Amino acid sequence: MKQTHYCYILTNKNKTVLYIGYTNDLNRRISEHQNGKGVVFTKKYNVSYLLYYEKFENIKEAKSREKQLKNWHKEWKWNLIKNSNPKLETLSVK
Repeated sequence: MKQTHYCYILTNKNKTVLYIGYTNDLNRRISEHQNGKGVVFTKKYNVSYLLYYEKFENIKEAKSREKQLKNWHKEWKWNLIKNSNPKLETLSVK
């Protein structure tokens, strides 16, 4: 059985901060962010609302995409998110 990996983008309640990460279990990782576990940044800024994610078959691809997105300008990141989630609704993992 192939494992799915994810690169994801989270924001806070006011949509003023973006956080980009990667994981092999998106539901678990979002739950950790919501409960203040893990990254200090997401806990400090209450970043736990999933706006965007991509699926990958390989963890190296997910990590590479995370690095790529982290190097993007903030406007580019927002454009990427709005392209697939124009209402900026909090997503659930399918």
